[in-house]
Amino acid sequence: MTQGLTDSEALIEYRKSRYRILVCVDGSDESYRGLQYAARLGAAPDADIVLLYVRPIDQGLRTGGLQVRVARENMLNWGLELPGIQYLKKGRDMLVGTEELASQWEIHSAHADVVGDPLGDNKIGYTNNQGKAIVLKLKTASSVAGGILDQYELGPYNLIILGSSGRAGGFAKNLWDPAIAEKVAIHAPCSVCVARELETGHGMLLCTDGSDQAMEMVNKAAQMSKRVGAEVSILSVSLDDEGEVEARENVTKAAELLRSLSIEPRNILIETGNPVEQIIEAAKTYTFVVIGDTGRTGLKRFFMGSVAFKVMEFANNSVMIVR
Repeated sequence: MTQGLTDSEALIEYRKSRYRILVCVDGSDESYRGLQYAARLGAAPDADIVLLYVRPIDQGLRTGGLQVRVARENMLNWGLELPGIQYLKKGRDMLVGTEELASQWEIHSAHADVVGDPLGDNKIGYTNNQGKAIVLKLKTASSVAGGILDQYELGPYNLIILGSSGRAGGFAKNLWDPAIAEKVAIHAPCSVCVARELETGHGMLLCTDGSDQAMEMVNKAAQMSKRVGAEVSILSVSLDDEGEVEARENVTKAAELLRSLSIEPRNILIETGNPVEQIIEAAKTYTFVVIGDTGRTGLKRFFMGSVAFKVMEFANNSVMIVR
């Protein structure tokens, strides 16, 4: 471990040197599409992928008469049909086959007690000889959003991916629910992607207003595009004809930054009108519409009615908020 740091501090510092992706799975097709994208984004040896399923505290396990020790052992061996286990196992098998796991990956497990719940938090990690990690986490929390945000604190992560269409009913409901995706988008310190009808190969549309935050978004999105080999386009929206000159300056500045990073923009777009409507319409043919952080913190970051929030809610395709 790093000299002068505790084991915990050294682990956090090591994780900061990695490209870490947190993928929230709920059994829906969209959450697995998000996982497939994460697999491409995290294919390099310096990237780790953590699959997360959040379940409610207790969920009737005590009244079901389960023996805690046996339940934990069975869960860690993938033998117990607990909520989320099969979703995580499916995700694991999408990333690496079971035969490969046995021969090329070191497997380790961990457990943490949770007050009021007989099983607590459990995880299984897989690490190969290059140091690349895949982690499956079954987390207990009072809410899905709270569990996701708590997991970030155990990270950190560069990106959180949520599927937009969850399973109907129960605790694992639609991840595009104000209590879940919006709360995660508001409070997560890292970039957040809401995957919706996610199909790769159509490139990223970067929306810029010329601000420092927007330029930082362009820089980070460019690095991300290199990881997946995605083409990049730029859009700026002016409210009226008088703002067209500024919008043109915005896309020109973003294009120059991309070219300095050896990326040639595929399309450079300038639109006039309502920013939300124009972004949603222009983004229809792209894999992602990408918007930068406003630079605010807490609840002020994505106040209701903001462009970013409304695009995230109403866009026809996947939306990424970069910070």
